[in-house]
Amino acid sequence: MSTRRKPKCRKWVVISVILIAVTSSAAAYLFRTAPIHYESVQAKIDDISTSYKFSGNVATKNRQVVLSERVMQVSKINYQEGDVVKEGDVLINTTTGDEIKAKINGEIVNLSVEEGSQIMAGTVLMEVVDYDNLEIAIKVDEYDLAAVEKGQEAIVTIGAVQKELEGNLSSISKEGTVMNGVTFFTATIDLSQDTSLKTGMTAEVTLKDEQAVGVITLPMTAIQFESDNTPYVLKKDENNNIEKTEITTGINDGVTVEIKTGVAEGETIYYTKDVATNDFRFGDRERD
Repeated sequence: MSTRRKPKCRKWVVISVILIAVTSSAAAYLFRTAPIHYESVQAKIDDISTSYKFSGNVATKNRQVVLSERVMQVSKINYQEGDVVKEGDVLINTTTGDEIKAKINGEIVNLSVEEGSQIMAGTVLMEVVDYDNLEIAIKVDEYDLAAVEKGQEAIVTIGAVQKELEGNLSSISKEGTVMNGVTFFTATIDLSQDTSLKTGMTAEVTLKDEQAVGVITLPMTAIQFESDNTPYVLKKDENNNIEKTEITTGINDGVTVEIKTGVAEGETIYYTKDVATNDFRFGDRERD
């Protein structure tokens, strides 16, 4: 009986060997390592500048709210809404001979009384607004305050009139305001006279921070990081093999990075398309 079973056993052994061989070959094919495709870029000399960005609104630096200091009756209104007055001009005369004067140069707005009116103390009569001296007020959170200083150059973009203006930071409040657990300070930027600007217009403010001139640079996409956040790049060695090289970085503008050590001008740096640079490792200088 055992003699008759041997051919059948041999048959199954052969089949098993063939199946194992086929399975191993298929697995090797499916799990074979695909070749890595590298992109490349050359390090070059360039200039980099960094900045902080904020949003704000156009406002006037000088505004007089004209109030009645006591009960009175208006005998004469000397200027109408839209008229331009100078400091010291008499705006309103009263029946008792009192004079209410302008304390600033500006334009009459929000005139709310008429001649002959009986006025209670504390009533708003009109406003005098100086439209020749405008400013932008921005909120700076406490973490950015160290990077903001009086006299700092600012670029102001007014989208409504498609204008870009230059200004300087004129003041920073000494007391902060707490909003949602964060302390903000108010900074103002003086603007030159421009008849196209209206108070309340939205403005984007860019405050210049650091600048590096004539330095070696690479795009952020070419830089990678170790698990401890040490930056490195990929180069080819003398045998044409890809190898890591640690680098020291400087400032960045969100697209381009200053390379202080580890890369020379003109060197070719390699990277893969699927490398996603973590911007937070360089720091985020843009604020709203």
